[in-house]
Amino acid sequence: MGRTDPTEPDGPLVLHANLVSGLAVDPEERVVLRAWAEQAPREAWLLRPGDVLVSPVPVGEDFLRYVCGLTGVPRDSVAVVVPPGDGTADPYPHVVGAVGGRPFRAVLPTALDGAAIGLARALGVPVAPYASPAEAEAALDVTGLLNTKAGFRSAALALGMRLPDGLVRRRAGVPDAVRELLASYGRVVVKPDRSAGGHGMVFLPGATGTTSATGVASTTGVAGAADPWAGGELPPVGGPEGLWVVEERVDVARSVSVQMETGPGGTRALFSGEMRTAEGAFTGYLSPLPAPAADVGAVLEAWGHALGGFLAARGYAGPFGLDAMVTPDGEVLAGESNVRRTATTTPHAMVTRLTAGTGSGTGAPVWATGTARTPSACSFGEAVDRLRGARLAYDPARGEGVVLYAGPPPDGRTWRYAVIAGDHAGVAHHERRLRASWAGTG
Repeated sequence: MGRTDPTEPDGPLVLHANLVSGLAVDPEERVVLRAWAEQAPREAWLLRPGDVLVSPVPVGEDFLRYVCGLTGVPRDSVAVVVPPGDGTADPYPHVVGAVGGRPFRAVLPTALDGAAIGLARALGVPVAPYASPAEAEAALDVTGLLNTKAGFRSAALALGMRLPDGLVRRRAGVPDAVRELLASYGRVVVKPDRSAGGHGMVFLPGATGTTSATGVASTTGVAGAADPWAGGELPPVGGPEGLWVVEERVDVARSVSVQMETGPGGTRALFSGEMRTAEGAFTGYLSPLPAPAADVGAVLEAWGHALGGFLAARGYAGPFGLDAMVTPDGEVLAGESNVRRTATTTPHAMVTRLTAGTGSGTGAPVWATGTARTPSACSFGEAVDRLRGARLAYDPARGEGVVLYAGPPPDGRTWRYAVIAGDHAGVAHHERRLRASWAGTG
């Protein structure tokens, strides 16, 4: 099946960081796509000697050398290609221009879409983990379906998952669905069919928000309780015939997810964790779920295996994620599926790779992602020096510490980090020290 897990080298890959893809949101949603594109440099953690990374945005040389220094990959053995424009240009001529006729094993995309398949065909290689571009193309229908809210609801209900009560309607039918569910539950959430990261969601009545594990802050609408509600707050996502999901809005004590991999050989769980949110926006992830959440993890994995079987039976092979909500009384409710490499997939691969053979503990390492702000803007090198000066930088000998896993942020202040430790207490300790140090109080 080729190298689907980047920790298992079996030949050079073209890593296609196609975050600017219509798979999750409409291509017209440029603001969201640009925000996602900024995270593409994190895919550098997957590079092995001979690999090429196709990125929609530049990958800073300081960051690339930092990554190679921690992974042990010679910098001159890998290449980064940034096609001109907004990330939608055909990358093939730029890949060939950068590496000539170098042979590759496959294209490994962030998301299975037409652009990834087109690149594979042009290079004369398969899309990992498929045997051919034709096999990958046959999976596009189910991939697209399960990256929609309505498609997930239909499949999840058929597979026996518990979901919030809800209705699927075209735009014109949303107001009636809202009134019906408001009468039953007092508050609802309205979701565009093809959306991730909370983009385009409307909450009625009152203000709150939520996101999935995409790493993109929520862009939500909020409306009051006035009746009748005419739908004026709905953003133009999906156009006049676009589908929307109207659901009861439940109290959420925890937002959780499980990341899986499926294919002809079966479905397996890769990792699970808790999504961190602040004022409804996704801010990071903690994995694995702590021991008290073992029952939640078991439910997630059971649902994930069912969904993996559904996908595999329709030709899909590769990673996918299942997001869920845990209510204050412990009920687990499925939320959505993300049939692609998510914002947590690469950090997990990075952690697995960096801690292989280290002293990070007797079991799997505990890790978390988040954001922390420096008092003023600084370069990537200066941020790394801050970590080293505070004795927080990741130590390969111990398998613990802080990694700046996504490169320099646009504002030079809001840094995406990963913390790795042997247990949950160790992660919490490193995060407290990081925030205190960067705030000037540590």
